[in-house]
Amino acid sequence: MYSLFIKGGFLMWPIALCSIVSLTIILERFYYFNKTRPKSNNVAERVHLMIRNNKIEEAFSVADEDNSFLGRLLCVGIKVMNRPVEERQKIFRRAGSRELEQADTRLRVLSVIGNISTLLGLTGTVTGMIQTFMKIEKIGGIAEVSVLAGGIWEALLTTAAGLFVAIPTLIFYHYFEGVVDNRAIQMKNVAADIFNIN
Repeated sequence: MYSLFIKGGFLMWPIALCSIVSLTIILERFYYFNKTRPKSNNVAERVHLMIRNNKIEEAFSVADEDNSFLGRLLCVGIKVMNRPVEERQKIFRRAGSRELEQADTRLRVLSVIGNISTLLGLTGTVTGMIQTFMKIEKIGGIAEVSVLAGGIWEALLTTAAGLFVAIPTLIFYHYFEGVVDNRAIQMKNVAADIFNIN
């Protein structure tokens, strides 16, 4: 495996670096999303029911104990319930934006890695092919098929490596983007419920 890596040329090193960064971000994001997901599927409904029954302190306690992105938003909503509607909306919107920014952290890096690793692979293949044909020119333009094939497959190693990094990276990028979009929808629903409670 290491011999194949070396044969791929110097561009295999930045591709390897991309794979390490990508894996680190993917694992970190899985940990973050798991840590901040609601511990209970109906925490928002329970909190809203308690607020309607005028059990404000109990509702705040349930939201705070959930320790999720929804729990934090519900806590903000409960704290500002008695303020004017415009001020309440502004504070809630700011809190929601912070949650989405934290959820979206480093996802753009995954997108960049997915694109760059592909381009690095293609660049490595192009430079490898150039070197192969330069060798053929040096020996008079006549080369055995085995020599030509050997140069070509070595050049293609970087494309393969780039794709091996890019494909899973982009898959996880789009998966995480879906999680963020889903959280945004949940936040809008919570906001609508909070503002409709009198």
